Amino acid sequence: MTGRQNRFLEGPINKALISLAVPIILTNILQSAYQLTDAFWVGRLGASEVAAVSVSMPVTFLVIALGSGLAMAGATLSAQYMGAGRRDKVNHVAAQTMLMVAVTSAVLGLTGYLLSPYFLTLLGVSEKVYGDALKFMHVSFIGVIFVFLFAMFQSLMRGIGQIKIPLMIVFGTVILNFFLDPLFIFGLGNFEGLGVMGAALATLVTQSIAAILGLTVFMRGRHGIQLEWHNFKPDFAYIKKAFLLGVPGSVELSARALGMIILSFLVASFGTVTIASYGVGSNLLQFVMIPAMGLSMAVSTLVGQNIGANQIERAEKITLLGTLWGFLGLTVIGIVFYSFAPNLIAVFIPDDPEVIKEGAHFLRTMCLTWGGIGVQLCVVSAFRASGNMQNAMMVALVSQWMVQFPLAYVLSKHTALQDSGIWWSFAVTNVVVALFAFCWFKRGTWKKTRLTEEEQQIVHITDEAFIEKGNQ
Repeated sequence: MTGRQNRFLEGPINKALISLAVPIILTNILQSAYQLTDAFWVGRLGASEVAAVSVSMPVTFLVIALGSGLAMAGATLSAQYMGAGRRDKVNHVAAQTMLMVAVTSAVLGLTGYLLSPYFLTLLGVSEKVYGDALKFMHVSFIGVIFVFLFAMFQSLMRGIGQIKIPLMIVFGTVILNFFLDPLFIFGLGNFEGLGVMGAALATLVTQSIAAILGLTVFMRGRHGIQLEWHNFKPDFAYIKKAFLLGVPGSVELSARALGMIILSFLVASFGTVTIASYGVGSNLLQFVMIPAMGLSMAVSTLVGQNIGANQIERAEKITLLGTLWGFLGLTVIGIVFYSFAPNLIAVFIPDDPEVIKEGAHFLRTMCLTWGGIGVQLCVVSAFRASGNMQNAMMVALVSQWMVQFPLAYVLSKHTALQDSGIWWSFAVTNVVVALFAFCWFKRGTWKKTRLTEEEQQIVHITDEAFIEKGNQ
């Protein structure tokens, strides 16, 4: 076992969390630059173009979410096998997961491409927004396979604790995207700009390069995972088990994505200014979630490896510390954003006072409750890492379908709050779901799931067997 792994399985937990979380956060910050760069340049085109991107994103996320459960299953198993010292199983899981992800993403990308016009019709977008939104969605769906492959590469590398290589790849492709975005959007010389479609195309080019580099790293085998061509021969027994493990993960992310789409119906019913305000506010929310996501990914890696090494109590301590840091960190960030809300909105749409005012209202309504997001993310990551995908799925279902959407609908359509009711639904959901998730985690039932027993069967052991194993 390497010194890196020893540090993950032994010693100070805070130090292990920091050593993983900081590079992951840096990687996520760089990745968010894709969306932020697009939003920055598209914002120079006008509110209608921003609205086109805002409407398109939840739909593309839904299609990606449908296949992401397989990626979750692979990342969870690779982390637990690494903790158990089973390098052979890590390589096998990586190859089979990459195979499943490639096939699934190709099917979903094609389906999304063909159904794009129907999605936009269902959303009821205006004629002014429809054309750009359709172009953006078409290019985004073409790139789904590359998004999937690189995301899986990152997940597997995180699972074994290797985080520097993804950081280097993302850094290079973000720099490339920075130069391609204005070129493809506005054009240069005799090259005519493509507008909103250009933003999606620039991202497609850079993401395809990232996916190819990730596969190359795996095939060369110098960074913890070694893939050879024979590894990709379908193992239908593993595929079946990964599918059964991954289905709740797909349902979880799909529920979140569907909730975003349904919310888009409400947002769209209030007009272009509200759509643009929602789009800019959502972009800032995604940026703010980066440190919490990085922390939760670090928690996931450490929890997975420690459960694989049968160190259940240490896995619980890791989650509790991560939850504390997530709550405190996002609360502080929320206070800062509250103070500078109009300035932050103006960065993206500098010439539209209405959008700046409404976007700042959206931001200030929800930002002081962001600490709850940090709690949710860390708890859900621990559920996933332990193999309890059903728990994570239930948190998502409660969040989107029992709290946020019903609240947003009632407050926006049946009270004087109007579109402000949608903004308030974010704040209330952050608090309520954080409390729900944390209380469920403290029950401790997640400790009883095993993924890395002989024959790789998922075994839910009884309370008596669990106690007996802990006393040995």
